[in-house]
Amino acid sequence: MVNLVKSQKNAEYIQMMLSPLRVCMSYKPKFGHSKKEGGFSLEEFREMYQKDSFYTWLGLDSPLMYSAHKAAGGITSIYRQIGKGCERLFNKIIQDNLGISEESASWSYIVSTSGGKSRTLTLDARIASNDLSNDKKKAFDSWLAEARRKVGLASATRLVGAVFEVRQGYKSKDSKRQNADIANASNAYSHDYLPVFALLSSQIDDDVYDRYLSANWLILRGLPGSNDPYESVYAFSKQVLGYDLAGFFERNSPRIKSEIEKILTRLLSAR
Repeated sequence: MVNLVKSQKNAEYIQMMLSPLRVCMSYKPKFGHSKKEGGFSLEEFREMYQKDSFYTWLGLDSPLMYSAHKAAGGITSIYRQIGKGCERLFNKIIQDNLGISEESASWSYIVSTSGGKSRTLTLDARIASNDLSNDKKKAFDSWLAEARRKVGLASATRLVGAVFEVRQGYKSKDSKRQNADIANASNAYSHDYLPVFALLSSQIDDDVYDRYLSANWLILRGLPGSNDPYESVYAFSKQVLGYDLAGFFERNSPRIKSEIEKILTRLLSAR
């Protein structure tokens, strides 16, 4: 029975990763026309570019140009959809392995905007200490106390839990995104939560890494060879959540690779 449950959970988790990726199979570039629903087909692209004398003179109406646009935008979409899958997977692992509800594993806050309006901002997961059973609470509270020290907070600083921003990696230098993340950290602390960046890969820009450390984020990276739950998201998952996340990806790597291969093959063709 236990093995059946594990198998069912594995199947559920793998679908959480693969479902967003399948969106990429039908990706078509929009060439700056954001209102074009579904993007341009090869034929539509050629018709549009052949009406532009300059682009025609340069040969930019070539099917190879279309393939290049399709691949460039599609690969960006792959990273984005992998990120969505990681968010959903990490949140569900927290729910299942800490025995908490979807509501408990969610966190958002409201900010005021110009004109007296407000909007709700959401992070990807939450662990509140008081929502945990005694054995889970003991392990989490021990981790949280040391994490507080790692980010340089005074031992008297009150923390009721941690909130997580989950990404597949962080290669961007988008200052708007960085400012939003730093604002998220500030709001997390104002609600007595430790802000944690959970990166499933090891990829993060050095300058961004340093800036987030300065903003008192705890950064967990995709370091499967590390046993440190304050630097490795995989060590954290195994030691604090009680789930071998690295093992999940290792077991399911052939299937995920196969899906990615199909998507890349489609994206690199003009059709």
